[in-house]
Amino acid sequence: MKIDNSNSYLNQTQQTGNKLAEQLASGKKVNSAADDAAALQIIDRLTSQQDGYSQAINNAYDGISYSQVTESNLSGVNDAVSRIRELSIQAGNGALTDSDRAALQEEVSQLQTQISETFENATFGGKPLFDGEQVSFQVGPDANTTQSVTPSDGSIASVIAGIDISTQAGAQAAIDISDQAAEEINTQRAELGAFQNTLTSTIKGLGNQRENIAASQSRIEDTDYAKAVSDQVANDILSQASVALRGQANRSAESILGLL
Repeated sequence: MKIDNSNSYLNQTQQTGNKLAEQLASGKKVNSAADDAAALQIIDRLTSQQDGYSQAINNAYDGISYSQVTESNLSGVNDAVSRIRELSIQAGNGALTDSDRAALQEEVSQLQTQISETFENATFGGKPLFDGEQVSFQVGPDANTTQSVTPSDGSIASVIAGIDISTQAGAQAAIDISDQAAEEINTQRAELGAFQNTLTSTIKGLGNQRENIAASQSRIEDTDYAKAVSDQVANDILSQASVALRGQANRSAESILGLL
């Protein structure tokens, strides 16, 4: 009976030793459902939440990139509009001849083409930037946590395409058109800037929440090395004692058999 007890105790200490060795090697005190089924379920849930926050952060960064690319294209359009305005003022000079204004209009035509091509061809990840459709980004781990922005529909290009500074009257009209276009462009750029700031703030908040979840998971999952090493030393002592006890029990049994 004593031999059975000592063997059972030795097996128990060996199992405990193996478990502690695994915890020290992996850095995790919960490696399978056998270690702590309830804790493992919590860990899996927290891992899923962290993954959700990580993806939301990536989505928010995509939103920032999208708005930066859109704003950059609008900046180029704004530069072209500013140049058209400058040429329009120049064309309003009564000292110029018709051929002078025709030369200025030639440059305006090139700028008009540049603006039209920007609105028609600019894309982000294959998606047209200026189709006027609202673009939404999932920036949270739960449903309906989105941030949206609606870019220009490119109608500015059509307005600017009507500019003709080959006459003084046309030049005067072009100044007003350029001013209106510039105002609309700057309004859109401001909206995109605000969108970027909102996403930047969102990313910071998501990062903080993810860190809090990671800290909670760490407290449940990660090995307490000081405690594990202490437990391992204590278990080794118990294991050695079990071996000694089993040896003594075996010798006692042999003595009894000898007497018989």
